[in-house]
Amino acid sequence: MLFLPVSVAPVLHTESCNPLQTEPIFTVMQIPAQSPLLVLLLSCRNDAVTLCFVFRQYTSVRPDLHLHYVQACQKSSQPENPFVAHVLQEADKNDEIRCTKGITLKIAGNNHPVPVQRVTDDDLGVLASVLRHAAFVKGLDLAYNVLTDAGAKTVATFLQENSSLQYLNLMFNDVGTSGAELIAGALHRNRSLVHMRMTGNKIGNQGGMFFASMLQSNSTLQKLDLGDCDLGLKCLIAIATALTQNKSLRAINLNRPLLYSQEEETTVHIAKMLKGNSSLVELHLSKHEMKNFGVERLCEALYENSSLRYLDLSCNKITSDGVKFLGELLKRNQSLVILDLNANRIEDAGATYLSEALSVHNRTLQALSVVSCSISGKGLTALSNAIKANMILSYIYIWGNTFDEDACMSFSELIQMGRLNPNCTDVAPYEVDGQAQLAELSHGLQREYYWAPRHRVVADSAANASLGLVAVSEYL
Repeated sequence: MLFLPVSVAPVLHTESCNPLQTEPIFTVMQIPAQSPLLVLLLSCRNDAVTLCFVFRQYTSVRPDLHLHYVQACQKSSQPENPFVAHVLQEADKNDEIRCTKGITLKIAGNNHPVPVQRVTDDDLGVLASVLRHAAFVKGLDLAYNVLTDAGAKTVATFLQENSSLQYLNLMFNDVGTSGAELIAGALHRNRSLVHMRMTGNKIGNQGGMFFASMLQSNSTLQKLDLGDCDLGLKCLIAIATALTQNKSLRAINLNRPLLYSQEEETTVHIAKMLKGNSSLVELHLSKHEMKNFGVERLCEALYENSSLRYLDLSCNKITSDGVKFLGELLKRNQSLVILDLNANRIEDAGATYLSEALSVHNRTLQALSVVSCSISGKGLTALSNAIKANMILSYIYIWGNTFDEDACMSFSELIQMGRLNPNCTDVAPYEVDGQAQLAELSHGLQREYYWAPRHRVVADSAANASLGLVAVSEYL
């Protein structure tokens, strides 16, 4: 161990970043000789601002999270949640959390070999008091717990008081409209959160309106997931309107709204937004009941958009006529990297439109998903030929279609000759009586969006390929 005298001049007050204190402060810190903190302090000894930051990160809260949690439970007469206590104990074992990039506490209530005690509103109240000044905690995963609007109030207060949290996952809790109002209200003023997941909380149309209002003033949030939140027509239009002005949001998930109109008003407004938005990189519009008219409107807008990289149109009502518009777009578009058309009835004609554009014209699309698209051997063979002609197109997902002998042979050859990496597709070749066949693999763009196996069998880069192709922020 080294006892290192550190002269910090000037040094920031621990309570606030201002004012600066000009008198030197001398303190003694007990630091292990091999500690990364020692290296950081020595490397930035001539940079007062950086030195102060490192010093504050180290001294803000010691990483004795479990001890603080036990004390907080005793103080509030709240029983300890053994699951939360275990996660905090594991976090305390990380010696580098004080001075490196920080940690994400994973307290999701699902996916455990033995059922755990899920986090309640009361549990969250105690946990928030422990983490309020823990600057090294950058992410908090509370998915699949039993948090309600009362817990949302705790979250809102925490977001107002904490200035270090960058990632918050509340997917599939029981937060409703009033909870959405509190969280969105806190995000009006929060300047640290980069990625927010509200997935599966039934906040409804009114709850979505609160988030639309938040997007008009928040300039920090980069990724927002409102999928499966029962959003309605009005809030989708309001969100699209807000995104015409918002310049910070780079990814948004609006999957599975509750729409009762067949006029596709939401698609028209989203298309209008895309014409003027230059910051959005990733857009998810799955299960929007979108038809060929809506696709045509989107394509018209994307001729004028050069920022969107990832377009998700899965599980809609797009046919080959709609894909014809996409094919024409791909001939001219130079920005799209990922196109997800899963579960649309595009058939062989649609696959042919795509293959024509990708074979000759487009050299930017890297990933195409046409899983369960009613494509037969003719269309699949055309897509395999597009891969042979286009060296940029490296990821393709085709399971759920009708494979004939020619299609099986074509994709088997692509994989065996090394043109198609086995980790970049969802089929694997094998032979039966000398005849090529294809088997399914657990690979995809977002195969583990809702759930990921605890014990990794498939590489994350294969099961969730989109994260590597279009990275929006560090906390994904």
